[in-house]
Amino acid sequence: MFLVAMTGVTLIVRQQRYTTHPPAQLQRRYQERFLNYDDHVRFGVYGEGQEPMPEFTDLVSQKTMERYSYHSSPRQMVDTAAESANKEKNTRIPRTTFDTYQPRYQNASNWLRIDDAVPGESVGLSIDHEKRDYVRQMMIHAWSNYKLYAWGKNELRPLSKRGHSNSIFGSFDLGATIVDGLDTLYLMGLHKEFDEGRDWVERKFTLENVDADLSVFETNIRFVGGFLTCYAFTGDRLFLEKAKYVADKLLPAFQTPTGIPYALVNVRNGVSKNYGWASGGSSILSEFGTLHLEFSYLSDITGDTVYRDRVQTIRAVLKDIEKPKGLYPNYLNPKTGKWGQQHMSLGALGDSFYEYLLKAWIQSGHEDDEAREMYDEAMQAIIQHMVRRTPSGLVYVSDMKFDRLEHKMDHLACFAGGLFGLGSTTLTNQYSQRYMEIGEGLTNTCHESYIRTYTRLGPESFRFNDGVEAKALKAQEKYYILRPETFESYFIMWRLTHDQKYREWGWDAVQALEKHCRTQTGYSGLKNVYHTDPVKDDVQQSFFLAETLKYLYLLFSDDSLLPLDEWVFNTEAHPLPVKDRNSLYRPAAVSSSP
Repeated sequence: MFLVAMTGVTLIVRQQRYTTHPPAQLQRRYQERFLNYDDHVRFGVYGEGQEPMPEFTDLVSQKTMERYSYHSSPRQMVDTAAESANKEKNTRIPRTTFDTYQPRYQNASNWLRIDDAVPGESVGLSIDHEKRDYVRQMMIHAWSNYKLYAWGKNELRPLSKRGHSNSIFGSFDLGATIVDGLDTLYLMGLHKEFDEGRDWVERKFTLENVDADLSVFETNIRFVGGFLTCYAFTGDRLFLEKAKYVADKLLPAFQTPTGIPYALVNVRNGVSKNYGWASGGSSILSEFGTLHLEFSYLSDITGDTVYRDRVQTIRAVLKDIEKPKGLYPNYLNPKTGKWGQQHMSLGALGDSFYEYLLKAWIQSGHEDDEAREMYDEAMQAIIQHMVRRTPSGLVYVSDMKFDRLEHKMDHLACFAGGLFGLGSTTLTNQYSQRYMEIGEGLTNTCHESYIRTYTRLGPESFRFNDGVEAKALKAQEKYYILRPETFESYFIMWRLTHDQKYREWGWDAVQALEKHCRTQTGYSGLKNVYHTDPVKDDVQQSFFLAETLKYLYLLFSDDSLLPLDEWVFNTEAHPLPVKDRNSLYRPAAVSSSP
Protein backbone atom coordinates (compact mmCIF):
# COMPACT_ATOMS: atom_id res chain seq x y z
CA MET A 1 0.00 0.00 0.00
CA PHE A 2 1.18 3.54 -0.70
CA LEU A 3 0.04 6.51 1.35
CA VAL A 4 0.06 9.93 -0.26
CA ALA A 5 0.89 13.13 1.58
CA MET A 6 1.38 16.68 0.39
CA THR A 7 4.44 18.59 1.59
CA GLY A 8 4.61 22.18 0.34
CA VAL A 9 3.85 21.75 -3.30
CA THR A 10 5.30 18.27 -3.71
CA LEU A 11 3.56 14.91 -3.60
CA ILE A 12 5.38 12.47 -1.36
CA VAL A 13 4.70 8.75 -1.54
CA ARG A 14 5.56 6.59 1.45
CA GLN A 15 4.97 2.91 1.91
CA GLN A 16 3.02 1.61 4.86
CA ARG A 17 1.91 -1.88 5.83
CA TYR A 18 -1.76 -2.61 6.30
CA THR A 19 -3.27 -2.77 9.75
CA THR A 20 -5.58 -4.82 10.33
CA HIS A 21 -39.60 8.07 16.57
CA PRO A 22 -42.02 10.60 16.36
CA PRO A 23 -45.49 9.87 14.87
CA ALA A 24 -45.45 9.23 11.13
CA GLN A 25 -47.78 12.10 10.32
CA LEU A 26 -45.37 14.48 12.05
CA GLN A 27 -42.20 13.02 10.65
CA ARG A 28 -43.44 13.87 7.17
CA ARG A 29 -42.58 17.47 7.98
CA TYR A 30 -39.04 16.60 8.91
CA GLN A 31 -36.05 17.19 6.69
CA GLU A 32 -34.93 15.01 3.81
CA ARG A 33 -33.01 12.30 5.57
CA PHE A 34 -35.78 11.44 7.98
CA LEU A 35 -38.96 12.22 6.05
CA ASN A 36 -41.59 9.71 5.10
CA TYR A 37 -41.57 8.98 1.42
CA ASP A 38 -44.20 11.29 -0.01
CA ASP A 39 -42.40 14.38 1.25
CA HIS A 40 -39.15 13.21 -0.29
CA VAL A 41 -40.40 13.24 -3.84
CA ARG A 42 -43.84 14.86 -4.35
CA PHE A 43 -44.65 12.19 -6.92
CA GLY A 44 -45.23 13.36 -10.46
CA VAL A 45 -47.25 11.81 -13.25
CA TYR A 46 -44.66 9.25 -14.28
CA GLY A 47 -45.52 5.67 -13.66
CA GLU A 48 -44.01 2.33 -14.41
CA GLY A 49 -42.71 1.90 -17.91
CA GLN A 50 -43.14 5.51 -18.97
CA GLU A 51 -39.42 6.28 -19.03
CA PRO A 52 -37.39 4.02 -21.32
CA MET A 53 -34.61 2.25 -19.50
CA PRO A 54 -31.35 1.83 -21.39
CA GLU A 55 -29.75 -1.56 -21.32
CA PHE A 56 -26.98 -2.15 -18.82
CA THR A 57 -24.00 -1.89 -21.14
CA ASP A 58 -20.28 -1.59 -20.64
CA LEU A 59 -19.44 2.10 -20.94
CA VAL A 60 -15.70 1.63 -20.88
CA SER A 61 -13.29 -0.68 -22.63
CA GLN A 62 -10.48 -2.44 -20.85
CA LYS A 63 -8.23 -1.63 -23.81
CA THR A 64 -8.54 2.08 -23.14
CA MET A 65 -7.09 1.80 -19.63
CA GLU A 66 -3.91 3.81 -19.25
CA ARG A 67 -2.33 5.63 -16.32
CA TYR A 68 -2.49 8.93 -14.47
CA SER A 69 -0.80 10.53 -11.51
CA TYR A 70 -1.25 12.97 -8.65
CA HIS A 71 0.98 15.92 -8.05
CA SER A 72 0.76 19.40 -6.66
CA SER A 73 0.65 22.53 -8.77
CA PRO A 74 2.87 25.45 -7.69
CA ARG A 75 1.34 28.66 -6.53
CA GLN A 76 0.26 30.90 -9.36
CA MET A 77 0.68 34.07 -7.31
CA VAL A 78 3.84 33.90 -5.16
CA ASP A 79 6.22 30.98 -5.55
CA THR A 80 8.80 30.71 -2.77
CA ALA A 81 12.27 29.31 -3.22
CA ALA A 82 11.43 26.36 -1.01
CA GLU A 83 8.40 25.56 -3.13
CA SER A 84 10.50 25.79 -6.28
CA ALA A 85 12.96 23.30 -4.87
CA ASN A 86 10.17 20.96 -3.89
CA LYS A 87 8.80 20.84 -7.43
CA GLU A 88 11.61 18.55 -8.44
CA LYS A 89 10.50 15.90 -5.94
CA ASN A 90 7.14 15.04 -7.50
CA THR A 91 6.50 11.32 -7.47
CA ARG A 92 3.88 9.84 -9.75
CA ILE A 93 1.33 7.22 -8.86
CA PRO A 94 -0.30 5.03 -11.53
CA ARG A 95 -3.91 5.94 -12.27
CA THR A 96 -6.25 5.94 -15.28
CA THR A 97 -6.10 8.43 -18.13
CA PHE A 98 -8.48 11.34 -17.74
CA ASP A 99 -9.22 14.19 -20.10
CA THR A 100 -6.45 16.59 -21.02
CA TYR A 101 -8.28 19.71 -19.83
CA GLN A 102 -5.98 21.90 -17.73
CA PRO A 103 -7.58 23.10 -14.47
CA ARG A 104 -7.84 26.81 -13.75
CA TYR A 105 -7.13 27.71 -10.13
CA GLN A 106 -6.10 31.32 -10.46
CA ASN A 107 -6.54 31.97 -6.73
CA ALA A 108 -5.04 28.76 -5.42
CA SER A 109 -1.91 28.60 -3.27
CA ASN A 110 -1.29 24.96 -4.22
CA TRP A 111 -3.52 22.20 -5.40
CA LEU A 112 -3.70 18.50 -6.02
CA ARG A 113 -3.74 17.70 -9.72
CA ILE A 114 -4.48 14.56 -11.71
CA ASP A 115 -2.45 14.14 -14.88
CA ASP A 116 -1.44 11.46 -17.37
CA ALA A 117 1.41 9.35 -16.05
CA VAL A 118 4.61 8.78 -17.93
CA PRO A 119 4.80 5.60 -20.01
CA GLY A 120 6.33 2.53 -18.43
CA GLU A 121 5.02 3.03 -14.91
CA SER A 122 3.63 0.00 -13.13
CA VAL A 123 -0.09 -0.05 -12.62
CA GLY A 124 -1.36 -0.33 -9.06
CA LEU A 125 -2.61 -3.84 -8.51
CA SER A 126 -5.32 -2.74 -6.09
CA ILE A 127 -7.14 -0.57 -8.63
CA ASP A 128 -10.05 -2.13 -10.48
CA HIS A 129 -9.83 0.18 -13.49
CA GLU A 130 -12.84 -1.05 -15.41
CA LYS A 131 -15.30 -0.87 -12.53
CA ARG A 132 -13.97 2.39 -11.19
CA ASP A 133 -14.13 4.05 -14.59
CA TYR A 134 -17.65 2.77 -14.99
CA VAL A 135 -18.61 4.62 -11.80
CA ARG A 136 -16.91 7.69 -13.24
CA GLN A 137 -19.16 7.45 -16.29
CA MET A 138 -22.16 7.30 -13.95
CA MET A 139 -20.99 10.57 -12.38
CA ILE A 140 -20.67 12.16 -15.81
CA HIS A 141 -24.21 11.04 -16.66
CA ALA A 142 -25.64 12.42 -13.41
CA TRP A 143 -23.74 15.71 -13.61
CA SER A 144 -24.26 16.45 -17.31
CA ASN A 145 -28.02 15.99 -17.05
CA TYR A 146 -28.20 18.11 -13.92
CA LYS A 147 -26.29 20.77 -15.83
CA LEU A 148 -28.58 20.46 -18.84
CA TYR A 149 -31.92 20.52 -17.04
CA ALA A 150 -31.42 21.98 -13.54
CA TRP A 151 -28.22 24.03 -13.44
CA GLY A 152 -28.15 26.16 -10.31
CA LYS A 153 -31.19 24.43 -8.85
CA ASN A 154 -30.73 22.26 -5.79
CA GLU A 155 -31.49 18.92 -7.39
CA LEU A 156 -32.65 17.39 -10.65
CA ARG A 157 -35.96 15.72 -11.42
CA PRO A 158 -34.66 13.49 -14.23
CA LEU A 159 -37.99 12.31 -15.61
CA SER A 160 -39.58 15.75 -15.53
CA LYS A 161 -36.32 17.30 -16.84
CA ARG A 162 -36.42 20.21 -14.43
CA GLY A 163 -35.20 21.30 -11.01
CA HIS A 164 -36.56 19.78 -7.83
CA SER A 165 -38.24 22.64 -5.98
CA ASN A 166 -39.47 20.53 -3.04
CA SER A 167 -36.04 19.60 -1.76
CA ILE A 168 -34.98 20.38 1.81
CA PHE A 169 -33.62 23.72 0.59
CA GLY A 170 -36.88 24.66 -1.09
CA SER A 171 -37.17 26.61 -4.30
CA PHE A 172 -34.15 28.86 -3.70
CA ASP A 173 -31.39 28.28 -6.23
CA LEU A 174 -28.55 27.33 -3.90
CA GLY A 175 -26.93 24.87 -6.28
CA ALA A 176 -26.87 22.07 -3.68
CA THR A 177 -25.90 19.47 -6.29
CA ILE A 178 -23.03 21.68 -7.48
CA VAL A 179 -21.55 22.22 -4.02
CA ASP A 180 -22.18 18.62 -2.96
CA GLY A 181 -20.67 17.18 -6.13
CA LEU A 182 -17.56 19.33 -6.58
CA ASP A 183 -15.13 17.19 -4.60
CA THR A 184 -16.36 14.01 -6.30
CA LEU A 185 -15.65 15.63 -9.68
CA TYR A 186 -12.21 16.60 -8.47
CA LEU A 187 -11.33 13.10 -7.26
CA MET A 188 -12.47 11.60 -10.55
CA GLY A 189 -10.28 13.98 -12.53
CA LEU A 190 -13.26 15.78 -14.07
CA HIS A 191 -11.47 19.12 -13.90
CA LYS A 192 -13.49 20.92 -16.55
CA GLU A 193 -16.73 20.14 -14.74
CA PHE A 194 -15.12 21.09 -11.43
CA ASP A 195 -14.08 24.47 -12.82
CA GLU A 196 -17.58 25.05 -14.18
CA GLY A 197 -18.97 24.42 -10.72
CA ARG A 198 -16.38 26.65 -9.11
CA ASP A 199 -17.28 29.45 -11.49
CA TRP A 200 -20.95 29.10 -10.57
CA VAL A 201 -20.07 29.28 -6.88
CA GLU A 202 -18.03 32.43 -7.44
CA ARG A 203 -20.66 34.18 -9.56
CA LYS A 204 -23.97 32.90 -8.28
CA PHE A 205 -23.83 31.35 -4.83
CA THR A 206 -25.41 33.56 -2.16
CA LEU A 207 -27.75 33.31 0.81
CA GLU A 208 -28.63 37.00 0.84
CA ASN A 209 -31.94 36.53 -0.93
CA VAL A 210 -33.01 33.43 1.01
CA ASP A 211 -35.87 34.43 3.29
CA ALA A 212 -36.55 30.94 4.60
CA ASP A 213 -35.70 28.53 7.39
CA LEU A 214 -32.74 26.33 6.49
CA SER A 215 -31.66 23.22 8.32
CA VAL A 216 -28.51 23.99 10.31
CA PHE A 217 -27.48 20.35 10.01
CA GLU A 218 -28.00 19.92 6.28
CA THR A 219 -26.54 23.31 5.42
CA ASN A 220 -23.46 22.50 7.47
CA ILE A 221 -22.72 19.03 6.14
CA ARG A 222 -23.43 19.83 2.48
CA PHE A 223 -22.34 23.45 2.05
CA VAL A 224 -19.82 24.15 4.81
CA GLY A 225 -18.41 20.63 4.49
CA GLY A 226 -18.33 20.75 0.69
CA PHE A 227 -16.57 24.12 0.59
CA LEU A 228 -14.03 23.07 3.23
CA THR A 229 -13.07 19.98 1.26
CA CYS A 230 -12.60 21.97 -1.92
CA TYR A 231 -10.39 24.40 0.00
CA ALA A 232 -8.29 21.51 1.34
CA PHE A 233 -7.95 20.02 -2.15
CA THR A 234 -7.11 23.25 -3.99
CA GLY A 235 -6.01 25.95 -1.55
CA ASP A 236 -8.41 28.25 -3.39
CA ARG A 237 -9.49 30.86 -0.84
CA LEU A 238 -12.81 31.30 -2.59
CA PHE A 239 -13.91 28.04 -0.96
CA LEU A 240 -12.63 29.08 2.46
CA GLU A 241 -14.50 32.38 2.19
CA LYS A 242 -17.71 30.60 1.19
CA ALA A 243 -17.41 28.09 4.03
CA LYS A 244 -17.00 30.90 6.55
CA TYR A 245 -19.82 32.88 4.96
CA VAL A 246 -22.26 29.99 5.31
CA ALA A 247 -21.12 29.05 8.83
CA ASP A 248 -21.61 32.65 9.96
CA LYS A 249 -25.19 32.48 8.74
CA LEU A 250 -25.75 29.48 11.03
CA LEU A 251 -24.33 31.02 14.20
CA PRO A 252 -27.59 32.68 15.39
CA ALA A 253 -29.05 29.20 15.90
CA PHE A 254 -26.59 28.66 18.78
CA GLN A 255 -28.06 31.51 20.83
CA THR A 256 -29.89 29.31 23.35
CA PRO A 257 -29.65 29.05 27.16
CA THR A 258 -27.61 25.85 26.90
CA GLY A 259 -25.69 26.52 23.69
CA ILE A 260 -27.43 23.55 22.05
CA PRO A 261 -28.44 25.02 18.66
CA TYR A 262 -31.90 25.09 17.18
CA ALA A 263 -32.57 22.98 14.10
CA LEU A 264 -33.68 25.78 11.78
CA VAL A 265 -32.40 29.28 11.10
CA ASN A 266 -33.69 32.00 8.84
CA VAL A 267 -30.47 33.04 7.15
CA ARG A 268 -31.80 36.50 6.34
CA ASN A 269 -32.84 37.64 9.84
CA GLY A 270 -31.24 35.02 12.10
CA VAL A 271 -34.50 33.92 13.72
CA SER A 272 -34.13 30.31 14.82
CA LYS A 273 -36.44 27.58 16.02
CA ASN A 274 -36.93 23.85 16.35
CA TYR A 275 -39.36 21.54 14.64
CA GLY A 276 -42.67 21.67 16.47
CA TRP A 277 -43.06 17.90 16.34
CA ALA A 278 -39.65 17.09 17.87
CA SER A 279 -40.57 16.04 21.40
CA GLY A 280 -41.84 19.35 22.73
CA GLY A 281 -39.61 21.51 20.57
CA SER A 282 -36.40 19.66 21.32
CA SER A 283 -33.22 19.76 19.28
CA ILE A 284 -32.21 16.52 17.58
CA LEU A 285 -29.08 14.57 18.54
CA SER A 286 -27.95 13.72 15.01
CA GLU A 287 -28.20 17.39 14.04
CA PHE A 288 -26.58 19.36 16.85
CA GLY A 289 -24.11 16.50 17.30
CA THR A 290 -22.95 16.68 13.68
CA LEU A 291 -21.16 20.02 13.55
CA HIS A 292 -17.85 19.30 15.24
CA LEU A 293 -15.70 18.30 12.27
CA GLU A 294 -16.60 21.28 10.11
CA PHE A 295 -16.60 23.94 12.83
CA SER A 296 -13.35 22.79 14.46
CA TYR A 297 -11.57 22.70 11.12
CA LEU A 298 -12.97 26.11 10.17
CA SER A 299 -11.55 27.62 13.35
CA ASP A 300 -8.14 26.13 12.63
CA ILE A 301 -7.92 27.44 9.08
CA THR A 302 -9.36 30.90 9.77
CA GLY A 303 -7.82 31.55 13.19
CA ASP A 304 -11.30 32.46 14.48
CA THR A 305 -12.13 30.42 17.58
CA VAL A 306 -15.86 31.17 17.54
CA TYR A 307 -16.71 28.03 15.58
CA ARG A 308 -14.79 25.63 17.82
CA ASP A 309 -16.17 27.38 20.90
CA ARG A 310 -19.71 26.67 19.74
CA VAL A 311 -19.19 22.94 19.22
CA GLN A 312 -17.12 22.56 22.39
CA THR A 313 -20.09 23.95 24.32
CA ILE A 314 -22.25 21.22 22.79
CA ARG A 315 -19.63 18.62 23.72
CA ALA A 316 -19.53 19.84 27.34
CA VAL A 317 -23.30 19.60 27.72
CA LEU A 318 -23.39 16.06 26.33
CA LYS A 319 -20.45 14.88 28.39
CA ASP A 320 -21.86 16.10 31.69
CA ILE A 321 -25.52 15.20 31.26
CA GLU A 322 -26.82 12.00 32.84
CA LYS A 323 -27.41 9.31 30.23
CA PRO A 324 -30.06 6.60 30.74
CA LYS A 325 -28.20 3.26 30.69
CA GLY A 326 -25.28 5.10 29.14
CA LEU A 327 -27.38 5.82 26.03
CA TYR A 328 -28.09 9.14 24.34
CA PRO A 329 -31.78 9.81 23.60
CA ASN A 330 -32.49 11.49 20.27
CA TYR A 331 -34.08 14.65 21.71
CA LEU A 332 -32.63 17.35 23.98
CA ASN A 333 -34.38 20.55 25.00
CA PRO A 334 -32.06 23.51 24.21
CA LYS A 335 -33.67 25.68 26.88
CA THR A 336 -33.69 23.32 29.83
CA GLY A 337 -30.86 20.98 28.88
CA LYS A 338 -33.05 17.96 29.64
CA TRP A 339 -33.71 14.93 27.47
CA GLY A 340 -36.99 14.64 25.60
CA GLN A 341 -38.66 11.44 24.48
CA GLN A 342 -36.66 8.33 25.39
CA HIS A 343 -35.99 7.22 21.83
CA MET A 344 -32.52 5.91 20.99
CA SER A 345 -31.26 5.08 17.51
CA LEU A 346 -28.11 4.50 15.50
CA GLY A 347 -30.28 5.33 12.49
CA ALA A 348 -32.48 8.37 11.90
CA LEU A 349 -32.26 11.10 14.55
CA GLY A 350 -29.14 9.68 16.21
CA ASP A 351 -26.71 8.28 13.63
CA SER A 352 -24.05 10.87 12.79
CA PHE A 353 -23.60 12.07 16.38
CA TYR A 354 -21.79 8.81 17.14
CA GLU A 355 -19.91 9.04 13.86
CA TYR A 356 -18.56 12.48 14.77
CA LEU A 357 -17.34 11.36 18.20
CA LEU A 358 -14.95 8.90 16.59
CA LYS A 359 -14.07 11.14 13.68
CA ALA A 360 -13.38 14.19 15.84
CA TRP A 361 -10.71 12.11 17.56
CA ILE A 362 -9.30 10.97 14.21
CA GLN A 363 -9.41 14.50 12.78
CA SER A 364 -7.47 15.84 15.77
CA GLY A 365 -4.58 13.50 15.01
CA HIS A 366 -5.72 11.33 17.96
CA GLU A 367 -5.32 14.23 20.38
CA ASP A 368 -9.01 14.70 21.29
CA ASP A 369 -9.08 11.91 23.88
CA GLU A 370 -12.39 13.13 25.28
CA ALA A 371 -14.12 12.38 21.97
CA ARG A 372 -12.65 8.88 21.81
CA GLU A 373 -13.68 8.12 25.39
CA MET A 374 -17.23 9.30 24.71
CA TYR A 375 -17.31 7.14 21.56
CA ASP A 376 -16.15 4.00 23.37
CA GLU A 377 -18.59 4.55 26.23
CA ALA A 378 -21.50 5.11 23.84
CA MET A 379 -20.63 2.04 21.75
CA GLN A 380 -20.45 -0.18 24.82
CA ALA A 381 -23.96 0.92 25.83
CA ILE A 382 -25.27 0.39 22.30
CA ILE A 383 -23.69 -3.06 22.08
CA GLN A 384 -25.22 -4.07 25.39
CA HIS A 385 -28.71 -2.70 24.87
CA MET A 386 -29.34 -2.37 21.11
CA VAL A 387 -27.14 -4.76 19.10
CA ARG A 388 -28.75 -8.16 18.55
CA ARG A 389 -28.22 -11.31 16.49
CA THR A 390 -30.95 -13.30 14.72
CA PRO A 391 -31.24 -17.10 14.98
CA SER A 392 -29.63 -17.34 11.52
CA GLY A 393 -26.72 -15.15 12.62
CA LEU A 394 -27.57 -11.72 11.19
CA VAL A 395 -26.26 -8.89 13.38
CA TYR A 396 -28.40 -5.74 13.59
CA VAL A 397 -28.70 -2.63 15.71
CA SER A 398 -32.28 -1.91 16.75
CA ASP A 399 -34.02 1.33 17.58
CA MET A 400 -35.19 1.53 21.20
CA LYS A 401 -38.19 3.38 22.58
CA PHE A 402 -38.90 3.56 26.29
CA ASP A 403 -36.61 0.59 27.05
CA ARG A 404 -38.27 -1.52 24.37
CA LEU A 405 -36.46 -2.71 21.27
CA GLU A 406 -38.33 -2.22 18.00
CA HIS A 407 -36.22 -4.81 16.14
CA LYS A 408 -36.06 -2.41 13.21
CA MET A 409 -32.92 -1.08 11.55
CA ASP A 410 -32.79 1.96 9.26
CA HIS A 411 -30.83 2.11 6.04
CA LEU A 412 -29.27 5.21 7.61
CA ALA A 413 -27.75 2.92 10.27
CA CYS A 414 -25.89 0.93 7.62
CA PHE A 415 -22.97 3.35 7.96
CA ALA A 416 -22.34 1.71 11.34
CA GLY A 417 -20.48 -1.24 9.82
CA GLY A 418 -17.73 1.15 8.77
CA LEU A 419 -18.01 3.07 12.05
CA PHE A 420 -17.31 -0.02 14.14
CA GLY A 421 -14.56 -1.06 11.73
CA LEU A 422 -12.80 2.29 12.09
CA GLY A 423 -13.22 2.12 15.83
CA SER A 424 -11.48 -1.25 15.81
CA THR A 425 -8.46 -0.38 13.68
CA THR A 426 -7.66 3.18 14.73
CA LEU A 427 -6.92 2.24 18.36
CA THR A 428 -5.99 -1.12 19.79
CA ASN A 429 -7.80 -1.63 23.08
CA GLN A 430 -10.04 -4.14 24.83
CA TYR A 431 -12.89 -3.32 22.44
CA SER A 432 -11.07 -3.70 19.13
CA GLN A 433 -11.91 -7.32 18.31
CA ARG A 434 -15.57 -6.94 19.25
CA TYR A 435 -15.85 -3.75 17.20
CA MET A 436 -14.54 -5.52 14.10
CA GLU A 437 -16.89 -8.47 14.57
CA ILE A 438 -19.88 -6.13 14.82
CA GLY A 439 -18.68 -4.01 11.91
CA GLU A 440 -18.40 -7.04 9.66
CA GLY A 441 -21.75 -8.37 10.89
CA LEU A 442 -23.67 -5.13 10.34
CA THR A 443 -22.19 -4.67 6.87
CA ASN A 444 -23.23 -8.21 5.97
CA THR A 445 -26.76 -7.61 7.28
CA CYS A 446 -27.15 -4.46 5.20
CA HIS A 447 -25.96 -6.41 2.17
CA GLU A 448 -28.59 -9.03 2.95
CA SER A 449 -31.28 -6.32 3.05
CA TYR A 450 -30.24 -5.49 -0.54
CA ILE A 451 -30.11 -8.96 -2.05
CA ARG A 452 -33.44 -9.97 -0.48
CA THR A 453 -35.27 -7.49 -2.71
CA TYR A 454 -36.08 -7.95 -6.38
CA THR A 455 -34.08 -4.88 -7.39
CA ARG A 456 -31.10 -5.82 -5.18
CA LEU A 457 -31.28 -2.32 -3.67
CA GLY A 458 -32.01 -1.84 0.00
CA PRO A 459 -35.23 -0.54 1.58
CA GLU A 460 -35.42 2.53 3.82
CA SER A 461 -35.72 0.32 6.89
CA PHE A 462 -36.04 -3.38 7.58
CA ARG A 463 -37.24 -5.57 10.41
CA PHE A 464 -36.32 -8.61 12.45
CA ASN A 465 -39.42 -10.13 14.01
CA ASP A 466 -42.19 -12.67 13.41
CA GLY A 467 -39.86 -14.83 11.34
CA VAL A 468 -38.81 -11.87 9.16
CA GLU A 469 -35.15 -11.00 8.78
CA ALA A 470 -33.75 -7.92 7.01
CA LYS A 471 -36.97 -7.17 5.15
CA ALA A 472 -39.28 -4.14 5.05
CA LEU A 473 -42.86 -4.86 6.04
CA LYS A 474 -44.61 -1.51 5.73
CA ALA A 475 -45.19 0.42 2.51
CA GLN A 476 -43.40 3.51 3.83
CA GLU A 477 -40.29 1.40 4.47
CA LYS A 478 -39.84 -0.03 0.97
CA TYR A 479 -38.46 2.92 -0.96
CA TYR A 480 -34.86 3.62 -1.99
CA ILE A 481 -33.71 7.20 -2.60
CA LEU A 482 -30.17 6.53 -3.89
CA ARG A 483 -28.80 6.31 -0.36
CA PRO A 484 -25.05 5.76 0.25
CA GLU A 485 -24.72 4.28 3.75
CA THR A 486 -24.30 0.63 2.76
CA PHE A 487 -21.68 1.54 0.15
CA GLU A 488 -19.88 3.64 2.75
CA SER A 489 -19.43 0.54 4.88
CA TYR A 490 -18.37 -1.52 1.85
CA PHE A 491 -15.66 1.06 1.13
CA ILE A 492 -14.35 1.33 4.67
CA MET A 493 -14.42 -2.41 5.30
CA TRP A 494 -12.60 -2.97 2.01
CA ARG A 495 -9.89 -0.53 3.05
CA LEU A 496 -9.53 -2.20 6.45
CA THR A 497 -9.64 -5.85 5.39
CA HIS A 498 -9.14 -6.06 1.61
CA ASP A 499 -11.75 -8.80 1.60
CA GLN A 500 -12.77 -9.09 -2.07
CA LYS A 501 -16.41 -9.64 -1.19
CA TYR A 502 -16.88 -5.94 -0.47
CA ARG A 503 -15.91 -5.03 -4.01
CA GLU A 504 -18.16 -7.79 -5.35
CA TRP A 505 -21.06 -6.46 -3.31
CA GLY A 506 -20.36 -2.93 -4.52
CA TRP A 507 -20.28 -3.98 -8.16
CA ASP A 508 -23.56 -5.83 -7.71
CA ALA A 509 -25.04 -2.58 -6.40
CA VAL A 510 -23.65 -0.63 -9.38
CA GLN A 511 -25.42 -3.00 -11.74
CA ALA A 512 -28.65 -2.66 -9.76
CA LEU A 513 -28.42 1.14 -9.87
CA GLU A 514 -27.88 1.02 -13.61
CA LYS A 515 -30.72 -1.39 -14.23
CA HIS A 516 -33.37 0.19 -12.04
CA CYS A 517 -32.37 3.80 -11.21
CA ARG A 518 -30.71 5.07 -14.37
CA THR A 519 -32.83 7.05 -16.78
CA GLN A 520 -31.88 8.73 -20.03
CA THR A 521 -31.55 12.00 -18.13
CA GLY A 522 -30.04 11.10 -14.76
CA TYR A 523 -30.74 8.78 -11.83
CA SER A 524 -33.92 8.37 -9.83
CA GLY A 525 -34.94 6.74 -6.56
CA LEU A 526 -37.51 3.95 -6.41
CA LYS A 527 -40.85 3.76 -4.65
CA ASN A 528 -40.72 0.04 -3.92
CA VAL A 529 -37.55 -2.03 -4.15
CA TYR A 530 -39.53 -5.28 -4.00
CA HIS A 531 -41.45 -4.68 -7.25
CA THR A 532 -40.28 -6.26 -10.47
CA ASP A 533 -40.83 -2.99 -12.34
CA PRO A 534 -40.55 -0.32 -9.66
CA VAL A 535 -41.95 3.17 -10.16
CA LYS A 536 -39.30 5.88 -10.05
CA ASP A 537 -39.62 8.85 -7.72
CA ASP A 538 -38.17 11.39 -10.18
CA VAL A 539 -35.51 12.82 -7.84
CA GLN A 540 -31.74 12.71 -8.24
CA GLN A 541 -30.60 13.50 -4.71
CA SER A 542 -27.53 15.70 -4.32
CA PHE A 543 -26.01 13.12 -1.98
CA PHE A 544 -26.04 10.61 -4.84
CA LEU A 545 -23.18 12.61 -6.35
CA ALA A 546 -21.58 13.58 -3.04
CA GLU A 547 -21.68 10.19 -1.34
CA THR A 548 -23.04 7.24 -3.29
CA LEU A 549 -20.87 7.62 -6.38
CA LYS A 550 -17.84 8.81 -4.40
CA TYR A 551 -17.83 5.77 -2.11
CA LEU A 552 -18.30 3.40 -5.04
CA TYR A 553 -15.46 5.08 -6.92
CA LEU A 554 -13.15 4.86 -3.92
CA LEU A 555 -14.13 1.22 -3.39
CA PHE A 556 -12.48 0.35 -6.70
CA SER A 557 -9.54 2.74 -6.24
CA ASP A 558 -6.12 2.27 -4.70
CA ASP A 559 -5.68 2.94 -0.99
CA SER A 560 -3.37 5.85 -1.82
CA LEU A 561 -6.39 7.87 -2.94
CA LEU A 562 -7.52 9.55 0.31
CA PRO A 563 -5.76 7.24 2.82
CA LEU A 564 -7.84 6.85 5.95
CA ASP A 565 -5.05 7.93 8.28
CA GLU A 566 -4.80 11.29 6.52
CA TRP A 567 -8.43 12.05 5.64
CA VAL A 568 -11.69 11.77 7.55
CA PHE A 569 -15.08 11.91 5.82
CA ASN A 570 -17.86 14.09 7.14
CA THR A 571 -21.33 12.58 7.14
CA GLU A 572 -21.93 13.87 3.60
CA ALA A 573 -18.73 12.10 2.44
CA HIS A 574 -16.76 15.34 2.14
CA PRO A 575 -13.17 14.39 3.11
CA LEU A 576 -11.39 16.68 5.56
CA PRO A 577 -7.65 16.49 6.27
CA VAL A 578 -6.32 15.04 9.53
CA LYS A 579 -4.42 17.53 11.67
CA ASP A 580 -0.63 17.11 11.83
CA ARG A 581 -0.82 14.12 9.46
CA ASN A 582 -1.86 15.85 6.26
CA SER A 583 -0.11 18.98 4.98
CA LEU A 584 -3.30 20.02 3.20
CA TYR A 585 -4.80 20.84 6.60
CA ARG A 586 -3.63 24.44 5.94
CA PRO A 587 -3.86 25.88 9.49
CA ALA A 588 -3.93 29.64 9.89
CA ALA A 589 -1.37 31.50 11.96
CA VAL A 590 -2.42 31.42 15.59
CA SER A 591 -3.08 35.12 15.84
CA SER A 592 -4.60 35.57 12.41
CA SER A 593 -8.14 36.56 11.65
CA PRO A 594 -9.94 35.94 8.36
